[in-house]
Amino acid sequence: MRPTQTLLGGGADIPLGKHNHYLGGWGAFGGMPQKGIVTYGVAPNRQKPLAGAMHDAIFNTWRRFSSQVLYFAPPMIAGYYLMNWAIERNHYLNSKAGRV
Repeated sequence: MRPTQTLLGGGADIPLGKHNHYLGGWGAFGGMPQKGIVTYGVAPNRQKPLAGAMHDAIFNTWRRFSSQVLYFAPPMIAGYYLMNWAIERNHYLNSKAGRV
């Protein structure tokens, strides 16, 4: 025979648990362990998502830059000197001395 709510001490408005056992009031300790309760936490490596980001950004940027600089620096330097020569040549040819 199953005990009634009054015999369990819970009154008529407190529901029974999954297996017809009174689980206790909110925050009551010492009752039967409740099943299906999920707790969430934050992993230690996720508590500070930007920890060390500035340090890593500086050194990672330098590593990537130094590995690629020989691919883009020589053409940039050659282009700069070529444009500088062309501008100076244009100024000379459009000057009084260049027209003579």
